[in-house]
Amino acid sequence: MNEKNKKNIKFIIVIIIVALVSFNTGLFVKSNVSNKSKDKEFLGKYNDLKEIIDQNFLFDYDKKSLNDGAYKGMFQALNDPYTEYYTPEEFNALLEETSGEFAGIGVVVSASDEGMIKVINVMKDSPAEKAKIIPGDYIIKVEGEEFDANSMEDAISKIKGEENTKVKLTILRNENKKNPKEIEKELERKIIEVDTVQKESFDYKGKKIGYLKLTEFDEISPKQFFKNLDELENEEKIDGLIIDLRNNPGGMLSACLEIADRFLDKGIIVTTKDKNGKEIVEKSDGNIDKIPLTILVNENSASASEIFSGALKDRNRAKIIGRTTYGKGIVQQIFPVSEENDGVKITVSEYFTPSGKKIHEKGVKPDYEVESKLNETEVGVENIDKDDQLKKAMEVLFEKIK
Repeated sequence: MNEKNKKNIKFIIVIIIVALVSFNTGLFVKSNVSNKSKDKEFLGKYNDLKEIIDQNFLFDYDKKSLNDGAYKGMFQALNDPYTEYYTPEEFNALLEETSGEFAGIGVVVSASDEGMIKVINVMKDSPAEKAKIIPGDYIIKVEGEEFDANSMEDAISKIKGEENTKVKLTILRNENKKNPKEIEKELERKIIEVDTVQKESFDYKGKKIGYLKLTEFDEISPKQFFKNLDELENEEKIDGLIIDLRNNPGGMLSACLEIADRFLDKGIIVTTKDKNGKEIVEKSDGNIDKIPLTILVNENSASASEIFSGALKDRNRAKIIGRTTYGKGIVQQIFPVSEENDGVKITVSEYFTPSGKKIHEKGVKPDYEVESKLNETEVGVENIDKDDQLKKAMEVLFEKIK
């Protein structure tokens, strides 16, 4: 999910690439047909199939959707859930997701029990906060078009847009549950920075413990992480640090490497190998923050989270507490396709820990295996008395710093 992994890119022609892969000369029978001829054969068959549809299909259809379906089918046929074709709208959303920034209004929404789009959080200093939108409001119209929970993704796409442009919302507010009222709001879109780091500190047996929960490795994450870590170390004077990667699905490799480098002396962080056996070894530079550490992981910690925890475990820098991680040890790269701004995400390599351990479909095994009685939304400092994994991380950390 390297994501985060992600923006050194080449233009590719999807149809030609798939033709080359799908019609590999000599795979089953000897053939003298050139790749160029096979490309023409592939395109000719596509046009033949489309002509059959045009002449016989009873119903109207959208030509763009037909083409998008053909492109998606090419990548689905590779049987890799991480390799995908993205329409221009989907590709733009993917780039926004990995950057950690987008132009919008600063609300978090979810589908309500009533089948509506409910505001569950309003970001501080956002256009939504300035417009006095509050948690519990329902977004029922965007630019006069009605939306509900079933069309929430379409509503979100319509709310997002170019920075400094305006968007009109119709809000349903039901404060007293008897007389709901519709409120018209016009908001100016601004760049919204998604918080990927949660910071806390607390006392444990006379020691000051810092806690940083990293929800994903986005482009913005290192800046946010280091800002919060510096505050914990320089202002709150912590004695040790717990890094919580539970339920962190991964993200950009570059963000993971930058954060891991802070805690490691000179050496290997991760090695990636591609289909041709080419290796790329990513190393830490030797400038090390020696704060005592423990790391929390669970079965939902994946990709970049496994690179991070695997490196710090192999290098004897931190003890790992929780459950064996997900086991996504492969790297994806993002490629734009055409001037229409569509794109693809393709699995390009597999990664290995500093000691050479394979992670894909195996995961990182913790030093201390601890079950959790809480669900994924409950783990963390908010339930510190019930979070057995967090309590174990505190115990292990205390032994290092006492």
